[in-house]
Amino acid sequence: MTKMQEWSIEPQQQPGRHEVIDSLGEPVSDESPMVPLPFRIKICGITSVADARACVEAGADAIGLNFYAPSSRSIAVERAEAIVAVVPESVTLVGLFVNEVASRVNEVAGQLGLGWVQLHGDEPPGFLSQLDRHLSIVRAYRFEGWQTLQDDLSACEQGGRMPSALLMDAKVDGSYGGTGAQADWQALASRPGPASNCPLVLAGGLTARNVAEAIEWVRPEGVDTASGVEKSPGVKDPGLIESFVTAANNAFEGG
Repeated sequence: MTKMQEWSIEPQQQPGRHEVIDSLGEPVSDESPMVPLPFRIKICGITSVADARACVEAGADAIGLNFYAPSSRSIAVERAEAIVAVVPESVTLVGLFVNEVASRVNEVAGQLGLGWVQLHGDEPPGFLSQLDRHLSIVRAYRFEGWQTLQDDLSACEQGGRMPSALLMDAKVDGSYGGTGAQADWQALASRPGPASNCPLVLAGGLTARNVAEAIEWVRPEGVDTASGVEKSPGVKDPGLIESFVTAANNAFEGG
């Protein structure tokens, strides 16, 4: 496959057709209630200890670490270890991967002690069942419409494992995400079928100026930004982070 430009579990038994695995590694049914998302505000593409500390101080409750080599926000595992060391347990760490082999995802997550991974490429639905059972999975979509997404979720179910959360990004040809392009809030405002039973994280062009409106439109369980709080690709601006977190928190609280 031609590389696209930058975007920002070993089972003990095989589950049956209707035995879907949740984020805790337990079988669930289609009628199960939504499993709560442990974070609301995720700052992705953290490349330095200083930027990680800025996120924590601003009140972000999740940090994304990018392991997609072509990205300007990509970091080596050694740098990620230094970042992880300064992040309190109250903040969720999410490892982002694009079309990586399952063994490498499991290896990196294990080495860093990650509980969450984000699949942001073209990983097939069956790939989810290859990841360690203790990992919670954010499955990213470059949103094209609900039918395409529901078809994918049905394939995930047949493959034996559903994602723990859905991340909605803008579709930009030739890119996996992180472009700053805005997702279609109006189309995302209604979640039909299986998608309504899975937490939704909204991404795509979010900034301190528009995140409140985006939350009002889409009513997501969480929001995610990378470029929206940067002064240059891969370098965060503490002031922008603080403004974004404040605006998002106010919107989630109905303020």
